[in-house]
Amino acid sequence: MSDNSKIEWTDATWNPVRGCSKVSPGCANCYAETFAERFRGVPGHPYEFGFDLQLVPTKLAEPLRWRTPKMIFVNSMSDLFQEDVPDAYIQEVVEVMVKANWHTFQVLTKRSERMSALLNSHLKFASKQPHIWWGVSVENKKYGLPRIDHLRNAPAKMRFLSIEPLLEELGMINLKGIGWVIVGGESGPGARPIQKDWVLSIRDQCRNSKVPFFFKQWGGVRKKETGRKLAGKTYSEYPKRVSASSPSEAKLVTIRKQFQLA
Repeated sequence: MSDNSKIEWTDATWNPVRGCSKVSPGCANCYAETFAERFRGVPGHPYEFGFDLQLVPTKLAEPLRWRTPKMIFVNSMSDLFQEDVPDAYIQEVVEVMVKANWHTFQVLTKRSERMSALLNSHLKFASKQPHIWWGVSVENKKYGLPRIDHLRNAPAKMRFLSIEPLLEELGMINLKGIGWVIVGGESGPGARPIQKDWVLSIRDQCRNSKVPFFFKQWGGVRKKETGRKLAGKTYSEYPKRVSASSPSEAKLVTIRKQFQLA
C-alpha cells in the first residue's frame, strides 16, 4: 500500500491483486503495465512476474492497519473484476472494505458487467455502503459509454466515472445516478491527444446535472508542463464523504482478530 499516492484524486493505493490484461483501447498505453514490466525477472520484487495476474492475500488486511482515515484507490495496478480473479477472493477484498469503514474506498473497473452482476448478488452486502465508491472507466463511445449503463444497473450508493484517457468526443452522457466524474488525458510516451472541447462538454454536462467534476490532467509526454487548469481554473470537486473518525484501539483489535492479524 502507498499512503502518498501521486494520483491526484486519491490519498493512497491498495493492491491485493497485481497484474491485468487488455480489454479495450483505453488499455493501450497502460501505466501500470509499463511500470510492472520493468521488474519482470527481478527475484523477490513484487513485480518479479511483470504484469501477470497475481492474487496477493498477504495484502488483504492492510487497510485495517491504517488508522488515519484516507481515500483509498483499490487496485491501482490491476482490475479487481478481471475474469481470472475468483468471486470468493473478490468477496474477501470487499469484506475488508466494509470493515474498514473509517476509510473511503474507490473501486474502478473496465469489467463493468461483472461488477454489476456481483453487486446484485454476492456483493450485495456492500453495495449500499456509503464509504465504498464504485466506478467505471470511460475512454470512448464504443467501449466506455456502455459501462455507464452497467454501473447504473448496480445497486450502489455511490457511482463514479473515470473518463481517462479521454480519446474522443463522447457527446451527451446519461449522468443519472452518477455521483462524481473524473476527466483526464493520456500521459507518457505515445500519449493520444485530448481536445479542450471534449472536456468542456463534459464539464458543462456535470454542471447541468449537479455532478462534482474533477479535471485530473491534460496529459501528454510532459504532463507536469501541460498541468490541470481548464479554462483558467483548477477543478478538484469531490462528492460529500461520509464523516468517519479514526477507530478506537479496541475496535481495531477486534477487527484484526477477525482477519487473524496480530
